Amino acid sequence: MTLKPEQKQAVTSWVAAGDNLSAVQKKLADQFQISLTYRDVRFLVDDLNLELKDPAPKVDTSDVSKAQPAASTPAPGASANKKGFIEKAKEKLGLAKPDAGEGEMPEGEFDDLPEDGNVVVTLDKVNLNPGAIASGTVKFSDGVTGKWIVDQQGRPGFTEVSRPGYRPSPADSQAFMMELNRAVQERGL
Repeated sequence: MTLKPEQKQAVTSWVAAGDNLSAVQKKLADQFQISLTYRDVRFLVDDLNLELKDPAPKVDTSDVSKAQPAASTPAPGASANKKGFIEKAKEKLGLAKPDAGEGEMPEGEFDDLPEDGNVVVTLDKVNLNPGAIASGTVKFSDGVTGKWIVDQQGRPGFTEVSRPGYRPSPADSQAFMMELNRAVQERGL
């Protein structure tokens, strides 16, 4: 189908005003009684050498699993950064200090940990938890025990704790993360 010059001019002005292909298709039908398919409108815009304006991409905030964090997340299939393991876990436990640079240990951060190693972490020889790269047990300084896992994203978590609703002390949390990191590195995970 060929358009008259005034119809071509109208299409040009609509596209310049920011209309998308659907709007152009609807306006052609309403104003000129020209029925074109979406594809035909696309070809028409191309034939007229017009460029559609791209609206800002819409962000789907309903599904957080689609969000891609900054470059700190390893690519799929890549092994988790062992040095970042403690930092990620501290963030999850709310123990991260924002003023410390990556890989730096703030001075005195672990001064209040028990010297006698009251937090005991063991690593299972065989991991039977689907989706986990490591699992084991922990006994905190106050006697509470639990079973932990590290998922494929390097995130630690508890699958079972002997006292419901238990939150370890900050010192026990830090000692747990240090022992967990040591055990995982010794195993080469």
